[in-house]
Amino acid sequence: MMMMSISYWVSEHPSILTFRWSPTQSYFATWWFLTSSISTYLTLSILLHVLRRRREVPLGRLPAAHSLLMSLISAAIFSGLLISCVAELHDSRWLHRRTRARTTPLRWLLCFPPGTRSTGRVFFWSYLFYLSRYLRLFRPISTLLRRQGLPLFRLFAHAVSVLTAFLWLEFSQSFQVVGILLECLVECVLYLCTFWSEIAGAGAGAGAGAGAGSRKVVGWGHGVVAVGTVGGNVGVLLLHLRRGGCNGIGAWGFNSVLNGFLLVGFVNFYVKKLRSDAARFHKEISSSTTTHKLERYREREYLTGVAERQWRKY
Repeated sequence: MMMMSISYWVSEHPSILTFRWSPTQSYFATWWFLTSSISTYLTLSILLHVLRRRREVPLGRLPAAHSLLMSLISAAIFSGLLISCVAELHDSRWLHRRTRARTTPLRWLLCFPPGTRSTGRVFFWSYLFYLSRYLRLFRPISTLLRRQGLPLFRLFAHAVSVLTAFLWLEFSQSFQVVGILLECLVECVLYLCTFWSEIAGAGAGAGAGAGAGSRKVVGWGHGVVAVGTVGGNVGVLLLHLRRGGCNGIGAWGFNSVLNGFLLVGFVNFYVKKLRSDAARFHKEISSSTTTHKLERYREREYLTGVAERQWRKY
């Protein structure tokens, strides 16, 4: 009974079933708002990145609250979209117009039939995901305000995420179901870890350890999303070439190019980080070895001096 009630509210409610992406019916659905918001975000972020303040801006528990909120929103979108996908496949309404044959679940997840429009329950959750991208922009801004390091490619990655979500809806792009599910699943875990890192204690030993662990989880999460995106894009390309085409393939190609640049920046950043960590580790090992040798040398010199004094005494 409870599951039926949840299913109704996330996939069968009239406002969800009748959803339609339109500049006149949906908030923030115009190109003007998209370009102006991204331009404002990039301008503010670059200014904060270049003109670094000497003192950080105290934000209190606001970043922690933002992380918890993003984690809950990601979990809600993931659950709602997953239930909606099951309902759509159960209704058997996704048919290829050319062949009039039912598409398989895997094919539908990767490749919408040509002529698909941004209407219905699946695109309702895609719209909520798009709105959540604007809320996500607070994270890099808060990081810069607290004078914490943030690579430039991550600043642009947040802007690209907003643009990608907009194009998914504007052109009813294929692959967006898998992309949203993957992003929300990873972000739910990442933001929960970030929330724990923020709450664990600023400057405390436990907080520092939690922060280091959180950064490792974030790195692995970005890697999972990158690998999943590359694998899904390969599947979309194969289905488009062999199975009669996928909807929104032009927007898919544009997004693939943007994601390719971000992937190069991601790999370059983490390769440099790994090299830096390895160099620092070898330096510490070398320093500890040198210190150990120096201590042994001093001990040997001390024992030699003691022996000489004893010999002269006798």
